[in-house]
Amino acid sequence: MCGIIAVTGVEDPLSTLLEGLELLEYRGYDSAGIALVTGEGDEAGLFRLRSAVRAQSIAELARLGAGAPRGRAGLGHTRWATHGAPTEENAHPHLDCTGRVAVVHNGIIENHRELAAKLDAAGHRRTSATDSEVVAHLVEAELETGADLLEAVRRSAAVLRGDYALAISYAGEPDTLVATRRTSPLIIGRTERAGVVASDIAAVLGTTRELYALGDGEIAVVRPGSLEVVDAAGEPVEPSPLRVAWGVQAARRDGYEDFMSKEIHEQPRALADTLLERVLPEGTTELEELAAFEDELRRVERVVVVACGSSFHAGEIGRLALERWAKLPATAEIASEFRYREPVLDDRTLVVAISQSGETVDTYHALAEAARRGARTMAITNVVDSLMAREADAVIYTRAGPEIGVASTKCHVAQIILFQVFALHLARLRGSLGEDELARLAREIEALPGLVAEALGRSDEYAAVAARLAEVNDVFFLGRNVGYPVALEGALKLKELAYVRAEAYAAGEMKHGPISLIDRHAVAVVVANRGALWPKLLANIEEIKARGATVVAVTDEGDEETGRLADHVLEVPATDELLAPVVSVVPLQVLAYSVAKARGNDVDRPRNLAKVVTVE
Repeated sequence: MCGIIAVTGVEDPLSTLLEGLELLEYRGYDSAGIALVTGEGDEAGLFRLRSAVRAQSIAELARLGAGAPRGRAGLGHTRWATHGAPTEENAHPHLDCTGRVAVVHNGIIENHRELAAKLDAAGHRRTSATDSEVVAHLVEAELETGADLLEAVRRSAAVLRGDYALAISYAGEPDTLVATRRTSPLIIGRTERAGVVASDIAAVLGTTRELYALGDGEIAVVRPGSLEVVDAAGEPVEPSPLRVAWGVQAARRDGYEDFMSKEIHEQPRALADTLLERVLPEGTTELEELAAFEDELRRVERVVVVACGSSFHAGEIGRLALERWAKLPATAEIASEFRYREPVLDDRTLVVAISQSGETVDTYHALAEAARRGARTMAITNVVDSLMAREADAVIYTRAGPEIGVASTKCHVAQIILFQVFALHLARLRGSLGEDELARLAREIEALPGLVAEALGRSDEYAAVAARLAEVNDVFFLGRNVGYPVALEGALKLKELAYVRAEAYAAGEMKHGPISLIDRHAVAVVVANRGALWPKLLANIEEIKARGATVVAVTDEGDEETGRLADHVLEVPATDELLAPVVSVVPLQVLAYSVAKARGNDVDRPRNLAKVVTVE
């Protein structure tokens, strides 16, 4: 969750660190800090600045750093608090007792209490409540034995348990950075004169495009213009190069007020790019990444989808498409629960893991557990060569570009549409749909980017409805069949951004308890696109209206019958029932965004959240 950046050999380390931290801020913004290696020879030391003013921490660092000494190398960190409150003393970087070792960390050191007890007994003085600080003292102890920084980090990492990414600097080796990781991501880059380490590609593209992914347990030594990688035993390994299809400008706001509004309006392009050369003019599908996996797909007898948050909602929609089109039994599971059960899997089971970043720790471990139990595995992610992409038997990529806003928008709809293409592709491989139906659905999928653009053209209408709901604190979201996961996503967006208590229910379940909460103060947002269960959904709306609640309905354009029942209507272009979520989620995104803005909330930095969840 936290963001790490480290640099050496750059002209102005402080400015490079601050620019990188701004691009990493979506990973956490409880606090931030930098440490610079300054001076020469025996005079070399560390200069540290930290701030804990939440969303303003990086700006505060820039102000405080105006008089900072010139650095040779440095570390930066933006934090999402796990162990220890978001205070300055708990902010990274953390130092050892000598003040000459600095550490930044993303993840959790699970055995930190055990390690801290040993360090305390040996006379080390810790100054924070974090799990991370023990790493600085472990490295210090190894350096005292005469080890160099690489060996000190290698020995220290050998005793750590948990998921982590670490970058470490040492005044005794002032131009050197050492980095290592287990599960949590870390990117290494270099130029002829510089070296960089970061949690995310976006933070380093302004410095270099020669990038490498550090493997699990590998340790990188980064110096100006050079990169050395060894494994956990200290043996040299060849680093894995990363392919990047976008530039740093894609991670900028480009004149929009915030990243979220930019990314909402980028959805038609994200969908079109995701579909490019995958849905062909004659109405067939082509997933080149799966060409070598097609025999395995033909053998599949059931599918299990594992994901979290918005990706889980996309998975719920995708599994419905698999059942209807590919005629395969399919379930969607919350990844954080999946691996702690005893899931029944075999080599005829396909486990599909969905994650925007490919780093979500719960989903990654669920995928690894599925593989351990003999299932075939596939990942749907937006990040090339991410952790899950390397773990899975096969991977298909959304092409949404970088998504900086914490609340997912364009990546969510790209996941839905790619899963639908996959379901249609699987139907073709299995012969479960006729050629005419395959072609019809492919053409309707191909039309979705244009329909989303039409929906976005109604944003002012959606925002006007949101203005009437800005003071509401309890909202019910309802849907049936494929509309239910859309309702789940709408409720999640309102919670994430506007801090409104929003609950989603399958509409038929209202009579089984929740309707007791409905009165004239309640607001119900109903996903009411026309489909097989539309008449039943109208009956559910009538039940809610009879109890005095305000109804906001997402309807197909021109659906006057549903419109007459609702107090407010959010119209979207009509499409096939199973494809409708790609379009009908758009007004719910705008609704949540607009309510949040009306309440004065920071939509790019919702409280207590981070974009990438890399801790359990």
